[in-house]
Amino acid sequence: MRYDDKMKNRIKRIEGQIRGILRMIEENKDCNEVVTQLSAVRSAVDRTVGVLVSSNLVECMLVAEKNGVKTKEVITDAVNMLVKSR
Repeated sequence: MRYDDKMKNRIKRIEGQIRGILRMIEENKDCNEVVTQLSAVRSAVDRTVGVLVSSNLVECMLVAEKNGVKTKEVITDAVNMLVKSR
């Protein structure tokens, strides 16, 4: 699978959020602020997983149909990836 610039930018944004959280911890910021930012990172990661799996699913479905593979298995694998990520 090819990862486009949008996907890379999502990861870079998450990386920046993590650095910001580390800085907050080093500066002894309030626990509620840190937890809020950690929740935001979790949400960003979850959304990124969803985008990645959905993009991968489309690509895999096209390849499966082309090669005569049962698409039900491809869908099941994608759903299992989403469940595993939680």
